[in-house]
Amino acid sequence: MTANRFDTRSRATLPLADRAADLVGSVIDSSTSLLAAQSHDIVRFAMGSPADEAVPLAEFRDIADTVIDHSSMTYGATEGEPVLLKALVGYLAGTSEPTSEERITITAGGMQGLDLACKIFINPGDLVIVESPTYTNGSATALSYGAELLEAPMDENGLIVEALPELVAATGRTPKAIYTIPNFQNPSGTTLSLPRRHQLLELAHRWNSVIIDDDPYGLLRFEGQDLPSLQALSPGDPLLFSVRTFSKILAPGLRVGWVDTDPALRQLVINAKQAMDTCANVPAQHIIAEFIRRGGLDGHLAGLRTEYKRRKDAMQESLRRHLGGRVTTTDPEGGFFLWLTLQGEDARISTRRLFETALAEGVAFIPGPALSASGKFDDALRLCFATTTPERAEEGIVRLRRAVDRELAGMRVGYGA
Repeated sequence: MTANRFDTRSRATLPLADRAADLVGSVIDSSTSLLAAQSHDIVRFAMGSPADEAVPLAEFRDIADTVIDHSSMTYGATEGEPVLLKALVGYLAGTSEPTSEERITITAGGMQGLDLACKIFINPGDLVIVESPTYTNGSATALSYGAELLEAPMDENGLIVEALPELVAATGRTPKAIYTIPNFQNPSGTTLSLPRRHQLLELAHRWNSVIIDDDPYGLLRFEGQDLPSLQALSPGDPLLFSVRTFSKILAPGLRVGWVDTDPALRQLVINAKQAMDTCANVPAQHIIAEFIRRGGLDGHLAGLRTEYKRRKDAMQESLRRHLGGRVTTTDPEGGFFLWLTLQGEDARISTRRLFETALAEGVAFIPGPALSASGKFDDALRLCFATTTPERAEEGIVRLRRAVDRELAGMRVGYGA
């Protein structure tokens, strides 16, 4: 039989776009599939998700029966359903971030907000400052639009803003954007101090740089004093592109968030979104709007704050009991995460290798290198305390200690060989 002369599949090279090499994916998101493939019991400290029991399912079911009809099963306005825009602006009027409908565009979660920001502002080769460590889904979005990343260090008060001028000067150019997670940062759990918030705004205006203000956790402060947001410190600032989401405070599966931008930018945001998905999930928008309208959000958030503080405290106590001085952790006043750094002899352990051992022991986390654009922090890892009950967290930390012990023992044998 004569071979098909058009069958060149074995020799074909796909004509990929140049940007394809910068589509780096997400270790965090991939962990969901990885964990689903495991057949043994896993304590899941990896994914940054609300606790299953924290999702107000009963209320959602009741609301769905009343708001889901034919009108909510068709296409919606790209800027968002009017009922949600009204409910959201009404709710935010009672917070430190009052806003108006002409500033809000509803998105398919916070990730779409980050994508819109990068799509609108980032050209190939533009310099973008990112925190180190950071939420690498955010930095990967900038990379996908051709950005060059400048990693900036952090300490217990968040991004070390005072280090930025020297870092920027060394590059010989100014940044197009600064990506920051100011409250209970992912992954470190730290919060940007008030003086540094002022400094960051000053630098952004000096450089004419957009601040991509990613704040999924700001409503989840469970101790300490609230700090004014960047929006509150610089109302109406055209250089602030603020990304918010319902994923951490209600449910990630709803895939609904919003961006708050200068009104002059809103039509461009709408245009950019229309090239993606036309509109965010319409039924979910109606459910959230009614949940807010009924007054459920304040009580729900109060319950989350109480429970997440209990879970954070319990995880820290388990770490003290089982790992003691072998690790240090951050001490967040809200949000979801602890950043754990191995100490002493244990610091020689690669948390990338530790991940495999820990998974075999029945506990999952995110290794530090997955949270750095350049793969730093091989002696550190991220733990999510929000998802897991104290009792379950205790078991997870016991398993983590066993994994650390196994790795350390293996290293000692290797050195002795």
